[in-house]
Amino acid sequence: MKLEKLQKKQPFRDNTIMICGGSKGIGLSTAKLVAQLGGNLCLIARNMDTLKQAQQECMADRSSESQFVEIISCDTTDDAKLRPLIEKFINQHGIPHYLFSMVGYAQPDYIHNLTLDDYRRNMDVNYYGQLVPMLILLPHFLQRGSGYYANVSSLGSVVGIIGYAAYTPTKHAIVGLVEGMRPELKLKNIGISLLYPTDTDTPGFESENVRKPQECIEISKTGKIMTPEAVALIFISGILRKKFKIFPGEGQWIQFIKRHLPSFVRGFLDWQLRGIQKKLKK
Repeated sequence: MKLEKLQKKQPFRDNTIMICGGSKGIGLSTAKLVAQLGGNLCLIARNMDTLKQAQQECMADRSSESQFVEIISCDTTDDAKLRPLIEKFINQHGIPHYLFSMVGYAQPDYIHNLTLDDYRRNMDVNYYGQLVPMLILLPHFLQRGSGYYANVSSLGSVVGIIGYAAYTPTKHAIVGLVEGMRPELKLKNIGISLLYPTDTDTPGFESENVRKPQECIEISKTGKIMTPEAVALIFISGILRKKFKIFPGEGQWIQFIKRHLPSFVRGFLDWQLRGIQKKLKK
């Protein structure tokens, strides 16, 4: 769906969207787009400085001066601290209409360098960091009889890439969570969508490149890196169409091929990796 068409429709007018992980990357681009489309915002992230900057950017992108942009500084894995902050927001502004859970973290490395704590840290942030806010809002969605969740997995949950052994399982966990919740939520008039982004030019992607195995960097060069703005537009367009699985860019055809020809995809990746290691003389 084209941006100009969405801007004319203002589909989020009088709606409140809570975005966890909304201060940077795809989360921030999504928040700014929501502001352009008439929505009120509550941005949640850990760092107050980046939150304040995100708040200013979203305020500047509002389509109406009546829209508000609130911020909450908190680790979304910490239920005890986050719950009262969200409850306070609800008391002041009402129950959000949407929760976008976009918290994410990756620590790429060779598996022999990863510790059990690394695996736990990835799972804590990527799985529980999305689950906790969902559980906090669930009673409110049920009480109102409506709501919408939008979560973020990764194309890495479809195709495994060297260097992401600690990250990939967490994104499979998000897929399992959303698949498990969907039927019951549908009965309660609560929608849910799941985004599978490819490599995207974000601050997180830049920091990952510092630690990535060289083979992984070379593999990334064979694909297209998307802008967070492009991913956000596809994400929002899919949500507004109530699409369950949303695949930006090359993700659509990659997941199609993996689904129908899994052995071919694994064989191709193995061949590609051997070629890269030969080039790197490993």
